[in-house]
Amino acid sequence: MDEQLKQIGERLRGLRDVLDIPVSEMAETIGIDSEKYEKIEKGELDITISNLMKIAHKYGVSAEELMFAEAPHMKSYFVVRKGQGMSVERTKAYKYQSLVSGFVNHHSDVFIVTVEPKPGARTIYKNTHPGQEFNLVLEGKMELFIGGKTIILEEGDSIYFDSSKPHGMLAVGDKPVKFLAFTVE
Repeated sequence: MDEQLKQIGERLRGLRDVLDIPVSEMAETIGIDSEKYEKIEKGELDITISNLMKIAHKYGVSAEELMFAEAPHMKSYFVVRKGQGMSVERTKAYKYQSLVSGFVNHHSDVFIVTVEPKPGARTIYKNTHPGQEFNLVLEGKMELFIGGKTIILEEGDSIYFDSSKPHGMLAVGDKPVKFLAFTVE
């Protein structure tokens, strides 16, 4: 069992216990059944960042507290040096580096996301979350799937979209794609 999954599950269970939230309500918040949610709390099943964000938003905590057990503490500004963002590997499909994790009450999330190439793979991990999202390709080439459309984005290209629509990305070619993702509700 992955230690990070176990720790996130423990924090989710702690939040639920403190706020006296039934398992069924937490499961409903992220659109899964209670049995699957209980597996998340036990660290037996992964939870997406978008689902952590839904829980954080609904219950008034930061997603960073659920992921890392650290509350943001900077109120005026928060600097992240190159390559020093808070690393999060929440799915095998994507690696995230948070660029706002230390800022209190941030109204958006900003990540550098890396997607490794998977030659021959056509399985796309799709995600939805409330709000809107902006992506700017920093390195490589990306195939973006959104709302039944396929869009190719290359270095320097950007897209802004309704993130409540299922969307997913693949690296095109034999190199990873790295992009800036900015989400806001």
